[in-house]
Amino acid sequence: MPSRARLANGLTVVTHPQRAAPVVAFQVWVKAGSGDETPDEVGLAHLHEHMLFKGTARRGLGEIARSVEAHGGEINAWTSFDQTVYHVVMASRHARAGLDVLADAVRHSAFDASELSREIEVVCEEIKRSLDMPSRRASKALFALAFQSHPYGRPVIGFEEAVRAHTRERVLGFYRKHYRPENLVLSAVGDFDEAEARRWAEELFGGDWGLPPVAKADTRPKEPAFDGVRVGLTEDEVKEAWLHVAFQIPGVQHPDTAALDVLAMVAGQGDASRLSLEVKRKRALAKDVNTWAWTPKEPGLFAASLVAPPETLAEGFDATARVLASLTAVEAEPDEVETVKALIEAEAVYQRETVQGLARKLGYYEAVAGGLEREAAYYEAVAQVTPARLREVAQRYFTFERAVVSGLLPKGAPFTEAQAREVLSRAGKERPAPLPQRKLPAPSPLRLTGSSRAAKPGLTVEQLPGGATVVVREERAVPLFALRATWPGGLRYETSADNGLTALLARTLTRGTASLDAEQVSHLVDRLAGALSTIAGRSSMSLRGEFLSKHFERAFELFAEVATRPAFLESEVAREQKLQLHDIATREDRPSSVAFEVFHKTLFRAHPYRLALQGEAEPVKALTPAALAAYHQKYLDPSQLTLAVVGDVDSDVVLERVRAAFGKQGEGAALPPVMPVEPGWDGARQARRQLQKAQTHLVLGFPGARVTDAWRRPLLVLQTMLSGQSGRLFLELRDKRSMAYSVSALVMEGVDPGYFALYMGTSPEKVDAALEGMRGELAKLREELVSEAELARAKEHLLGTHDIGLQRNGARAAVLALDTCYGLGPDNDARYGEEISAVTAEAVREVARRVIDFERSALAVVGP
Repeated sequence: MPSRARLANGLTVVTHPQRAAPVVAFQVWVKAGSGDETPDEVGLAHLHEHMLFKGTARRGLGEIARSVEAHGGEINAWTSFDQTVYHVVMASRHARAGLDVLADAVRHSAFDASELSREIEVVCEEIKRSLDMPSRRASKALFALAFQSHPYGRPVIGFEEAVRAHTRERVLGFYRKHYRPENLVLSAVGDFDEAEARRWAEELFGGDWGLPPVAKADTRPKEPAFDGVRVGLTEDEVKEAWLHVAFQIPGVQHPDTAALDVLAMVAGQGDASRLSLEVKRKRALAKDVNTWAWTPKEPGLFAASLVAPPETLAEGFDATARVLASLTAVEAEPDEVETVKALIEAEAVYQRETVQGLARKLGYYEAVAGGLEREAAYYEAVAQVTPARLREVAQRYFTFERAVVSGLLPKGAPFTEAQAREVLSRAGKERPAPLPQRKLPAPSPLRLTGSSRAAKPGLTVEQLPGGATVVVREERAVPLFALRATWPGGLRYETSADNGLTALLARTLTRGTASLDAEQVSHLVDRLAGALSTIAGRSSMSLRGEFLSKHFERAFELFAEVATRPAFLESEVAREQKLQLHDIATREDRPSSVAFEVFHKTLFRAHPYRLALQGEAEPVKALTPAALAAYHQKYLDPSQLTLAVVGDVDSDVVLERVRAAFGKQGEGAALPPVMPVEPGWDGARQARRQLQKAQTHLVLGFPGARVTDAWRRPLLVLQTMLSGQSGRLFLELRDKRSMAYSVSALVMEGVDPGYFALYMGTSPEKVDAALEGMRGELAKLREELVSEAELARAKEHLLGTHDIGLQRNGARAAVLALDTCYGLGPDNDARYGEEISAVTAEAVREVARRVIDFERSALAVVGP
């Protein structure tokens, strides 16, 4: 159980030892966010998030991130309306070193004036990046309309003009006012001794911080109650409409908070929610629709959000309002409410899988929600929610005569302010018809810890007579298990004529079986407090599930039926086909994704890796249920299956169920298609796509490795030297030259040669300098031998983040399934540490010379 201590200087420390993995997480929660800014401080909370990593008296520029990454950790931060959070997660053997870096950053940041000037430029690039995201623009418009007095109405990131006006003196004033020990919470979770962790906290965060006295922080202005309907609709350069309807609700410590969360899940969270079923699935009026209850420190919003094509927007908005109104008129079904309550309670179990997830929860409750004790009170309040209570809360807050409607609309969209007002007026006056009743059995009681029986060590591997391979790993830390079924295929098995087939197959695989329709599948997944989804990748296709271990029998039965007996009903295929075509038609709203699609088509001339993962419109339009069923029969045959099961299970029981479900000898899969041969290179390739956006997106890359190539490990070390906050790209192009907010290096390994690439989003006027900088950093790696210190940092970072990334059962199942499917063997991951540790500086330069050849490069430029 977590515990709390308070240092003599007022700083609060919450600790929770957890020994499931050799990993620790430390988070410093500052009880100040953008909601605490005065008008002349707009953007300062977020600017602090950047500046605290820019150096201290002990550590210069880049050394904070370098110190953490050199010990196999990750350091980052985020800013919200009510808090700013600085966090480290790393291998537990380096726990104190990580906490020392975090304390140094929070207590002793230099706030160097020249670094401030450069970082302001980086933040302005981040602001421009947000302007290219319709979802961000729509959210910004909603909050500005809903909060006209309170600081919640301003974007957390601030405005470019305001950010550029900030000085070092103003930054220091904000720091001295808010970054005081009594205003901070240290949350520590993971593999440590609790008494020792508290000693570290006292040593590193205790004592007098030497801050001068300051006046009490300004009181936030109050947002008055809505006095009518507010409508703000803006025509924008978007392909689809982004619309919100919102109501005022109280803050996090109000007694109605738990009921509002239950209401949000019943109304519009998940495939089995009312809005998803009515507006998206049954009537196909929206690409996406959901609800959310945002309960910050002070009054927040309950909102329904929908993304829809312009031709169905008016009808979709009307249907959304009617569903919300129905919850004020008729009580929800008891079983429906009980299922949602069990889902909320199950989140407490899923959060225990990672130390950083649990640290975030503890920090949130202590710093924002009123104290650690509020967690138990919250779950008790959830348990007390009844259908009558849910209806009462809906009636209290769904005030259609006092609502906000905000949206970004494609030009010429047939939806007006008058229509929005008419819909809300009607929803508030008419008595809506209730939605069809749903009968769901109540879930069984929850447990928070894994089985008490000892886990069988190592892996259990068996190849079934029909050809399928099953890999089982028992883990007892939490009462959860994950399944991952993987087959060779994906984009690699497509051609230009059927591009998009596996994406559509992935969308429809879970949308009904021989015995269950799509709605029943969604209900059952919720009843089992789990998740079921698909992935159509470049070299494979996967079905994955995560469930509470108490539901193993029924969950496995469902998983196996989805994998072996999908229905591919014509109505479901048509619905998903329409949504996929909509995604294809609107992909220009995601310019970074467009940049990678252009890059793939430029790098690959013949191989299927050149194709778009979502497909192209014409081939997708031509796909039929019969085509999907034929592909499933040809390539998703049990003979090609790798199934990994990881978690709180019994290996013998798993094998018994797998043999029954997948062990029979089938007809066998068809032979894989013959891969076309890539033409030779005749010089560097380049492609440009014009999009009127705030930023230009650059992808520069080269042919890369197969998953079976031994030199992929040195290439991964090289990529790590370039990436991360201590990487060369971040330091040279972001920290020193302020060219970008987003800059990274990435490796895509395939069954066939993949690629190595750099990505950057930057202002159009910086493109030439950005490309020069990217090429310059790559050339250095070809020419110079990296230092032993830099090499050691990169390798330690890879080893540490590898452990961090494998805390969840789902992540471990994915690695086992993919490695086995690709022929690397289920024990491949056990060799990872040895292979990374063996990489030398000579091997890094050798792989740089092998891969980084500017005459065999592809460049994609997407922007104005």
